[in-house]
Amino acid sequence: MILIAHRGNIDGPNPLKENHPDYIDEAISEGYDVEIDIRYSPLANKMYLGHDASTYGVTLHWIDERISKLWIHCKNIEALEYFTSKSEGYNYFWHQEDDFTLTSKRYIWTYPGKPYTLKSIIVMPELIESFNYSKPKDCYGVCSDYVGKLK
Repeated sequence: MILIAHRGNIDGPNPLKENHPDYIDEAISEGYDVEIDIRYSPLANKMYLGHDASTYGVTLHWIDERISKLWIHCKNIEALEYFTSKSEGYNYFWHQEDDFTLTSKRYIWTYPGKPYTLKSIIVMPELIESFNYSKPKDCYGVCSDYVGKLK
């Protein structure tokens, strides 16, 4: 089972560091995959990390260097279109509050508390009161602000 640090978080939310490139690199260096929030601006031809805004500029080269560890949450239609036009290798998706979303690599991004399968990523299980932090064995992975509790 893979563990995905939500926006780079390992031991709880950290709004001051979430989606910062250095914070993402820290989580990767500790062995985690990372879910990132990305926007694309076609007018500027630039990528930005950030949950609610285009906060940190990054290059496609930066993304490519970490491609095997990133779960790319496209935050605008331009980002989604951008990644659909690229070659294989990127693991990207878009969702709002859908029960299930299929990533480009065909994993099932599963909303908190919804049923899951061996191909599912359980998202933010800490939002469900009954979740305990023993590793689930019947899913592909978990995306959480508290993945450190699952290691």
